[in-house]
Amino acid sequence: MYDPNVRRVSFATVLLCSVSALLVQGQDLFESPLAIEEMRGKQVVVETTAGRFVIDLLPEAAPNHVGLIMQQVAEGGLDGTSFHRMVTRGIIQGGDPFSKDPARREEYGQGGLGLVAAEPSAEQHTAGTVSAVGVPGDPNSDGTQFLITVVPQPGLDGHHTIWGRVAEGLPVVSRISETPVDASGKATERVEIIAATIRDWAPPPPPPFTTETVGELAAYRAVLETGAGPITLELLADVAPEHVRNFLRLADAGVYDGMAFHRVAPGFVIQTGFIPSRGEPLTEEQQALVGTLAPEFSDTRHVKGVVSMARGDDEASASTSFFIVVGEATELDGVYTAFGRVVAGIDAVDQIAAAPVDGETPTTRIPLHRVRLERD
Repeated sequence: MYDPNVRRVSFATVLLCSVSALLVQGQDLFESPLAIEEMRGKQVVVETTAGRFVIDLLPEAAPNHVGLIMQQVAEGGLDGTSFHRMVTRGIIQGGDPFSKDPARREEYGQGGLGLVAAEPSAEQHTAGTVSAVGVPGDPNSDGTQFLITVVPQPGLDGHHTIWGRVAEGLPVVSRISETPVDASGKATERVEIIAATIRDWAPPPPPPFTTETVGELAAYRAVLETGAGPITLELLADVAPEHVRNFLRLADAGVYDGMAFHRVAPGFVIQTGFIPSRGEPLTEEQQALVGTLAPEFSDTRHVKGVVSMARGDDEASASTSFFIVVGEATELDGVYTAFGRVVAGIDAVDQIAAAPVDGETPTTRIPLHRVRLERD
């Protein structure tokens, strides 16, 4: 979680623009040729060198700004521009046409201004808000430059015209905000907009493995690449479909990569999937996939090779951690959710089960390098 108290920035910090916008005063300011109805329900899909994010446009709040952005996107005006200023996990700033040219770096922040008049509204700078950048004190200096907030920035409210909100990909925006900057806050590495396009509003895509049938889920095998060798799992989608979906989703996202077998109970179970055992912290995208599961108890017996979800006292607290039974554990039957079984690599399971322990903690790290998915 972000601490907004240390990442809120004043609008003066963000608006590092030049008075060059004053040079274009006197020209006719942009007014959208499109009616609000024609702009409603539109999104901007922004493909960057750091990933993709999607902006919901807000024509009711700022019709001229939205019309200008839609025109710029249609003409390719944002393509090739870079995000030239950022505050780590605070804001990012882009949209300057000068930033298409790396040789003009000293001029970044001076282009694309003085095109449209401010459109004040009651909208607030919540996380993911997209608003216009202009010259402080000049209400006619907005243009193609924009900023995106990573966390709420109430200090910006009333100073910028808000014309959009990030609907998908806020973690990408956060990553962009971590781009190295110089002493003035200007990016020292390029993060470019590869392409921006307008589309009709579309709901965020469902997480992976949401729509597959039980039969399709059962076609997958999971290979645990461990320090003792590979362990291949068959997944019991017919008895625990939601646990299988969850496991496949986490494995596909790399959540298990770099973890360890943190518990070895001789003659009972070996256990992994504990997030603190991971060598690197989860990304925001990975963390967003982590949740808890309602139990799916079955008559599957907890015998050697069966894979089951670990949990706390709450039956609905299973999340990422799972164990492989290495002996008879009938006391777990109907109490823990079995969702797989070992079909190859039982020798690796035995090797892990024989590892030296201090209580139930291995004395030497036993890595789970990754979980690789295969499909029949």
